[in-house]
Amino acid sequence: MTCGAPASGGAPMAYASAPSGVEEPPRHGDPFAVRRGREALRKGRTAGLRHGRSRLAKAIFFVLRAMALLMAVLAGAATAAPAPGERPLTFGILPIGGPSESLEAWRPMLDDMERSLHRSVRPLSVSTYEGLAQALAEDRIDLAFVSGKLALDAVARDRMRVLAQLTRGDGSRGYYSVLLVEKNSPIRSVDDIFRQPGHWRYARGEALSVSGYVVPETQLFAGRGLDSDTFFASVAVDNHQNNALAVANREADVATNNTADLERFAQRFPEQYARLRVLWKSNLIPHAVVIVRTDLPPELRQRIAAFFTGYAKGRNGAAELAKLKLIHDISGFAPAGNDTLLPFADIAWTLERRRALGAQWVNSAALDARLKKLDTDHEALVKRLNASSP
Repeated sequence: MTCGAPASGGAPMAYASAPSGVEEPPRHGDPFAVRRGREALRKGRTAGLRHGRSRLAKAIFFVLRAMALLMAVLAGAATAAPAPGERPLTFGILPIGGPSESLEAWRPMLDDMERSLHRSVRPLSVSTYEGLAQALAEDRIDLAFVSGKLALDAVARDRMRVLAQLTRGDGSRGYYSVLLVEKNSPIRSVDDIFRQPGHWRYARGEALSVSGYVVPETQLFAGRGLDSDTFFASVAVDNHQNNALAVANREADVATNNTADLERFAQRFPEQYARLRVLWKSNLIPHAVVIVRTDLPPELRQRIAAFFTGYAKGRNGAAELAKLKLIHDISGFAPAGNDTLLPFADIAWTLERRRALGAQWVNSAALDARLKKLDTDHEALVKRLNASSP
């Protein structure tokens, strides 16, 4: 409270206005001053008490509400957190562009997987097919999204099994390998390539890439008794994106690619895409698959399979579908078994047979022995793939 200085003549001090709910103190000489003063003090104490109680009630309300929110957050965290002693599941990601790009695309869906499984999921995004194959061979991956060749190798070693296969929004059953040339290239057909051995610059995918190497090698080169690595003037090995850029920038004359990655390339590099032309397209290649370790508990494998095959199909379907679109034009995952890999087993067998027939042997018996072994191994693999499917 503040007061003014005494005025001349002994005038009384002027009091500052009192707090709300409390009347001004009485002045001397008023016969009812004492009574009014007592009444004012009583009212002030009552009002102040009511005011204090109101503030206390509000404070208690906010504290309780904060505690309720905190308990809800902690309960949610406990639900999503892994059980004590459970290690994180490692999810291997097929290279799409670069490792960081792949990781960014998959992360929203993997977050949903963690909540669904109540277990941490740690992504492993690599820059090469070989890096992913090595991680699979070393048992550093529990489940993965991979192409057919990688899946076939992992399943053939009895470490993995197929549980789901990618589906696309357009309803397609697969994709195609393609050969790309620059729009104004003098190469007008595949025959133009083969008429000039040792002349063109070639950009292809890794040896484990189905569309980047295995399929074009099988359908174009091995059948002619050729090896692409020795046929061209130069060979560069890189991912689909960089190989397409190499052709668009005239750093390569011919490059492998596939229709799915080419769609993604068109969105990211429209100017460079406009400078490309598709020279050749393969037979249909089945879509990529999800594989899981065979030594995981059956109940966990079932929950993983249920998550994938039910994703983007339930009450949160629209939001989940939007997350799949971040990866590419994926509409969901269909249940699948190891027999999904039969086409890839046939491709690998065909490639090895054509290579054997195009090679030089000391005698016909050696060639026959090689062909017989290839046939026997293929038959055994086909039998295993069929037997291990649900």
